[in-house]
Amino acid sequence: QVQLVESGGGLVQAGGSLRLSCAASGRTISSYALGWFRQAPGKEREFVAAITLSGARTYYADSVKGRFTISRDNAKNTVYLQMNSLKPEDTAVYLCAAARLGTAIFTIVGRYDYWGQGTQVTVSS
Repeated sequence: QVQLVESGGGLVQAGGSLRLSCAASGRTISSYALGWFRQAPGKEREFVAAITLSGARTYYADSVKGRFTISRDNAKNTVYLQMNSLKPEDTAVYLCAAARLGTAIFTIVGRYDYWGQGTQVTVSS
């Protein structure tokens, strides 16, 4: 089992930045692909960014490309999401997820095996 705990969310003004962290426990995530998703009230969970086990490949939703950066530190069992130039439409609960097939990029919720509880990000205009 893998437990994931997100942190780093908060309230920020439009144009600001936040760095989210997702710490894993239970087992090493160095062989897992990792992803970030977000869910706003009344909306479906949507893909934000993903990274393969080595960090060699990343992929982003069009809505965040050029503003967000996903990275990982396997030694710390942690994945990060650096969010810059935040917009009010980025407001959501952000969740990290881990998939056993570490060499793949997954954008679909159902391909991930473990999920964190999420951290709230609120961007004011």
